[in-house]
Amino acid sequence: QVQLVESGGGLVQPGGSLRPSCAASGSIFSISTMRWYRQAPGKRRELVAAITSGGDTNYADSVKGRFTISRDNAKNTVYLYLQMNRLKPGDTAVYYCNGGVAGSYWGQGTQVTVSS
Repeated sequence: QVQLVESGGGLVQPGGSLRPSCAASGSIFSISTMRWYRQAPGKRRELVAAITSGGDTNYADSVKGRFTISRDNAKNTVYLYLQMNRLKPGDTAVYYCNGGVAGSYWGQGTQVTVSS
């Protein structure tokens, strides 16, 4: 069964760090580019970071140098991570993991709130 489940969001002060994770169950994800998106209130969903099955990465300009995407491929499950450092209030959003053929599968999202 294909399933993506995020965890690890929360409330953090500006300048702090968080490391959301996503468990993507299903053999399809081992060969899939995996992505993190985010959506802030009243804004469109935007791509934050992506990582190919071979480990190549790319980032939105707004998070370069602060966020790091990584993945661990286990049997039938890919564990996706987003290390977020030097967080800003503008990073506040629901963060979603995404993968599969043409990015067709989504998780339920995890809330990240950056506030003092």
